[in-house]
Amino acid sequence: MPTGTVVLMCLVIVAARIADVSLDTIRTIAVIQGRRGLAFVLGFCELLIWVSVVSGVISQVRAQPAYAVAYALGFALGNYVGMAIEHRLALGRQVVRIITRQGGVLVTALREAGLRVTQFDGQGRDGPVQELFIEIERRQVRSIVAQARALDPRCYYLIDDVRLASSAELPRRDSGGWRAILKPK
Repeated sequence: MPTGTVVLMCLVIVAARIADVSLDTIRTIAVIQGRRGLAFVLGFCELLIWVSVVSGVISQVRAQPAYAVAYALGFALGNYVGMAIEHRLALGRQVVRIITRQGGVLVTALREAGLRVTQFDGQGRDGPVQELFIEIERRQVRSIVAQARALDPRCYYLIDDVRLASSAELPRRDSGGWRAILKPK
């Protein structure tokens, strides 16, 4: 094969692997979060790309070892790109737990920002502390942590993913009866 064709095929293989592995990364997050429909669509597209690329690479790898290198490079870049896309999408919800000595100030500021905040009193190594629980969209986490750090630079925080959480509101009777209560969200 002419060199130009090999280079072009290598670029196609790299691009396909970036797409396939990026979809895999996002699909994995969708599976963990219980987003069945999204996981189905992403999985279908991912495997369609993968089967097409793998069959082409395997049939030609002995004749063109550069294809194997392109395949591996595409895989590595796909992990990086997939993580960057997933970080940008910020799917899901998280709980931010803040441990502080200035709970009152933080609670007031966070509630004024429209957040639901639950406050617990506790005892730390150096005396009384308050622990604040805030469940928010993942894309809001940075700004909430920055706001907390601005008000209390010494606060300690933990961030956890939320897979499932109950609603603070009870289901209404007129929303479809018992089927609405049993229906998975």
